[in-house]
Amino acid sequence: MTNSTPKTAAKKTTPIESLAAKIPARARGGRSRKDPIYTATAMQLATYSLARYPDRESARARMGATLDYLAEKVRGVKTWMGPALKLIVLPEYLLTSFPEGEPVPQWADKAALDMDGPEYDRFGEIAQSNDIFLAGNAYEKDPHFPDYYFQTSFIVAPSGDVILRYRRLNSMFSPSPHDVWDKYLDIYGLDAVFPVVDTVIGRLAPIASEEILYPEVARCFAMRGAEVFTHSSSEFASPLQTRKDAAKICRAVENIAYVVSANTGGIRDTEMPPDSSNGGSRIIDFRGKLLRLSGPGDSSGASAEIDLSALRRERRKTGLNNTLIRQRFEAYAASYASHTFQPVNSLLKKDGSLRAPQRKHFIDTQKAVIAGLSKKGII
Repeated sequence: MTNSTPKTAAKKTTPIESLAAKIPARARGGRSRKDPIYTATAMQLATYSLARYPDRESARARMGATLDYLAEKVRGVKTWMGPALKLIVLPEYLLTSFPEGEPVPQWADKAALDMDGPEYDRFGEIAQSNDIFLAGNAYEKDPHFPDYYFQTSFIVAPSGDVILRYRRLNSMFSPSPHDVWDKYLDIYGLDAVFPVVDTVIGRLAPIASEEILYPEVARCFAMRGAEVFTHSSSEFASPLQTRKDAAKICRAVENIAYVVSANTGGIRDTEMPPDSSNGGSRIIDFRGKLLRLSGPGDSSGASAEIDLSALRRERRKTGLNNTLIRQRFEAYAASYASHTFQPVNSLLKKDGSLRAPQRKHFIDTQKAVIAGLSKKGII
């Protein structure tokens, strides 16, 4: 996976290659002969919202400035920490923040990245020049779904290649692969829905922001061997424990996995107080222990050692605490199969064409789910 000789430009991958469709997720790279110990950083940085930028040109200029700043800070952190630093996780939608009511096609044009776009080249150059794995999150267009965007978590290798893409399944106002499920599976296959990449620093899998609250997402990654969850988030921070903070501990303990969770260092250029989402980036080990925690502001304070040897020993022990191997999936499968809450294919017409993803659709869908579950006496 690693490449000590810098290239002048990061290698591009085709959309299908970059989603690992038809390719086993663990086929890329391989584990080192020794279980590595290395340093990971949840890099906490301010995000500048593109909502007030009037057009694509001005929005892309803002993205470029953020990428320049990121390149400088990653270089500084790598210089300070040295060769032990192998993984940096970035906050959720670092280049754009979230849409503030823009129609989906408008936000897709202004703020969503092309899968082979120059922004990914810059991420690749940053990863390559610093010999690190770089995990992040962005809104992204897909040529198979015109006028849509997906919220995508990605991992870039030290080679500069994008080696993993995960499209967020649970989102409030963004299209999800689940909304176009049949077509998405036809194009990419199930391995691309829950991708895990096997690297020299362990088996990595991403969790997008709020999805830390959904145990099934992390579990599906763990089923495929995930050892380190890269959690790109943008969440309200508090000195009191939030529900997301509790969920991060739960996901680590349930799956005997590390959670490297990067929050934003504030969101600028919105109507909200800018420091509402600021601070609390953290690293949690596979026993649920908080290793490092950042205060507010741009920071690399959430940096800690990842010990894969210890994690792998824990997963191979018998006894009460091995919550991963003691899972009885068959006991739960029938209940999942016989219940529908959020409907599948809600943006896919019967003839296979796509519905226009109006924001009202997502609220109306939730209202219908509530009404249906209430009628059944479930809620």
